[in-house]
Amino acid sequence: MPRPTSVPVDGGPASCFDHEVLAAVLQVRQAQVHVLLWRRARPPHAGRWALPGGRLGAREDLEASISRQLAEKVDVRDLSHLEQLETLGAPHRMPTGRTLATTYLGLVPGDVEPAVPDDTRWQPADDLPRMAFDHAAIVEAARRRLRSKLSYTNLGFALAPARFTMSELATYYRAALGHEVDATNLQRILVRRQQIEATGERIGSGPAGGRPASVFRFRSPTLQVTDAFAVLHPPAR
Repeated sequence: MPRPTSVPVDGGPASCFDHEVLAAVLQVRQAQVHVLLWRRARPPHAGRWALPGGRLGAREDLEASISRQLAEKVDVRDLSHLEQLETLGAPHRMPTGRTLATTYLGLVPGDVEPAVPDDTRWQPADDLPRMAFDHAAIVEAARRRLRSKLSYTNLGFALAPARFTMSELATYYRAALGHEVDATNLQRILVRRQQIEATGERIGSGPAGGRPASVFRFRSPTLQVTDAFAVLHPPAR
């Protein structure tokens, strides 16, 4: 078991705190944002759903620890994006004793299907089951971060497949932002911000006919700020 963190309090003797890392791993599935949860088998909060993670190893840095635990506990090894979200330190957030938590936002592209254990499920973020501890609030913080980053960065690359039509990409943005997104307007914005580019491919029309759809891709598979002051607003009513 890793040693608890020793932290001086108000100039007095050091107090010992546990330190855990947790990840809200999000994916757009069936046009909705889902979060990866596992059902706790032991008290406290046995039977409730929780975010994957656990105690920080004594010789681990934070990101290495959450990456290891996602791989070992829920078999998620290839995230398209992982970033630190916030640190939680409320004295009574854990009934077992003072525990600091460093939380992460992780993203999985919509065309990837990780093999997860039997006690793990993708749950709709809009309809969470009964959650353990403060994990529901962490999910909401992750969703806020995702919505914010989609407005001024190219983070859509982490939600969508490597190649997509604009109709498909609009579905991912619509799910993540929580409001209607017009594919034509989205194309205009993302092309202007130099986030996406046409591949030159086209997808043939379906049974209903119509013009073949152009295929696009994100120009970079890593996070970039493309418009620091931009906001993707919901449509006016």
